Amino acid sequence: MIKRSDEVATALAEGRPVVALESTIISHGLPQPRNLKVAAELEEIVRAGGAVPATIAVLDGVPRAGLDKSELERIATEPGLRKLGFRDLAPAGALGVSGATTVSATSFLAARAGIRVFATGGLGGVHRGWTSVQDESADLDTLSRTRITVVCAGVKSILDVPATLQRLETRQVAVVGYRTGEFPGFYLTTSGEPVDWRIESAAEAAEIMRAQDRLGGPETALIVANPVPETEQLDPELHDRVLAEALLAAEARGVTGQAITPFLLEYLVRATSGASLEANLAAVRGNVALATEIATAWTA
Repeated sequence: MIKRSDEVATALAEGRPVVALESTIISHGLPQPRNLKVAAELEEIVRAGGAVPATIAVLDGVPRAGLDKSELERIATEPGLRKLGFRDLAPAGALGVSGATTVSATSFLAARAGIRVFATGGLGGVHRGWTSVQDESADLDTLSRTRITVVCAGVKSILDVPATLQRLETRQVAVVGYRTGEFPGFYLTTSGEPVDWRIESAAEAAEIMRAQDRLGGPETALIVANPVPETEQLDPELHDRVLAEALLAAEARGVTGQAITPFLLEYLVRATSGASLEANLAAVRGNVALATEIATAWTA
């Protein structure tokens, strides 16, 4: 059973816009005390746009849609907080464990709570070297069977972007570029990969959502790819150089599996003197603002 906050439950009952936010950026993506400030900032962006924020997490085994101030503080400060994907939700619930939710878990819980729009930074995807290690994020599988609209800045640039886009196509997940014909590159405005569909407004995203429902068929997601502004992206040359160094470092140290993503992201933060983190936050802020517009258009 998902526990909705009173604010979220009332907004959903009244047909007002609600935007889901993930909690791993708070618990695992940012240092203290900045993580709590960013969590409050993102919720305020949603409120300023006229919608209700629903930060998703699991506290003491109970999935939550919408956190109060003290619950946000728990996510930001509690030692040893687990990172929960979709597959971890049942064990966490049965064992009374608390954790922050990834894209896969957030998407599932938001949809179950009746929330249609979710804002995040970047999706997981197919890892480089997939043909030998077959490492693919659970995000893709969950989005292939969850009717939710995810606003993101593409997939994390440490991944195999072309393979990820091919995988999304195979799993029937629609991808549209927001005012762009190229798939964003997470820290970068573009990955250089084309997208098949381009939209110019939040209203067009909402119309696609309505068309999904009219058509029926598999309960797949809609990905709205929203690029970080060019003025706020990470310097592309710095990005490419540091990422190449990070990949070599990971190989030399034998970092694989679930450890590879946090290793590479942390390496980028250190080697760019925090510039990659600032680009990430710029992307998240823009995604939250756009998601709020889409949620508003969806409920209009």
